[in-house]
Amino acid sequence: MIKLSTSFATLLVFSSLASVYASPAKVGETPTDLAGLPVATSKVELNKLAKKSHKLYFGSATDNFSENNELADAAYKAILSDNKEFGQITPSNTMKWMYTEPERGVFNLTDAEEIVKFAKGNKQILRGHNCVWHSQLADWVTAGNFDAPTLASIVVTHCSTLVGHFKGDIWDVINEPFNDDGTWRETVFYNTLNTSYIEIALRAARAADPAAKLYINDYNIDGTGAKSTAMINLVKSLKANNVPIDGVGLQGHLIVGQVPTDIEENIRQIAATGVEVAITELDIRMTLPVTAELLEQQKKDYETVVSACNAVPACIGITIWDYTDKYSWVPGVFAGQGAPLPWDEVRGSL
Repeated sequence: MIKLSTSFATLLVFSSLASVYASPAKVGETPTDLAGLPVATSKVELNKLAKKSHKLYFGSATDNFSENNELADAAYKAILSDNKEFGQITPSNTMKWMYTEPERGVFNLTDAEEIVKFAKGNKQILRGHNCVWHSQLADWVTAGNFDAPTLASIVVTHCSTLVGHFKGDIWDVINEPFNDDGTWRETVFYNTLNTSYIEIALRAARAADPAAKLYINDYNIDGTGAKSTAMINLVKSLKANNVPIDGVGLQGHLIVGQVPTDIEENIRQIAATGVEVAITELDIRMTLPVTAELLEQQKKDYETVVSACNAVPACIGITIWDYTDKYSWVPGVFAGQGAPLPWDEVRGSL
């Protein structure tokens, strides 16, 4: 194993210094209290370094739906297309149900196809995201009052169509099945099909593409606890019943200064069930404005996460939830918080 001091982790955490320019109050200016901080000025080649650390990839999410077409940003796109920097791509929105099947049996895969074509053209691994989730559903699914056999058929059709159309790499088949206390999240799928919707979706995905790695993905399972234990128990149950499951995704939406200290232990416990693990949506947000102290803590927090994955062979890679603060989801959801990513809002590169 390559030591952290020479692994891709060190360069990742150093690159977080780039967000010194990310304060929304002074976009384009250097905050006076940050003058003199070192700032990376050259390419880091994170994916190349990840592979040298025996990981499959280092990746980024991206988006191209009409409200926020990131791929229309030429400077942004140029960095994202560099497979020495990013070896994997996740469409953050355009594969979700409300966009891909807005009417029952009517599929619109145009936007998703653009991202797939982009990734494949750059020889980047594609992570499909996602088949079954309680949020961003088409209204017809939640309001349909379908009986169990009908809803099961709908899940099969949806998962089979998506995974069968976009074959070959990795899929988040199930997204966020649990509450934070480890109980099952009550959704239209759970309320109608109980836990069987998990098996139904996974089997449909496997039948549609036997080569794809099939994942269950969730947040707040980065460290040990009730929710992570529930995920481990689910994986064990699926395996005991010969239901296809290849991996667990730890989303990694974290807060500066509050990153779990037992991430490596947790990854090892999940991996012990016989699946691989990936950190799938990493960002580490802070309360604004940006300060030197917060950036230093953010650097340490990124190091904690990356070194945990680096230490466990079954952790195959890390995806940041977009690579730049410019397109982060955080400010729109968490008021007064932001600057969660390695690239800042202003400059196009490190």
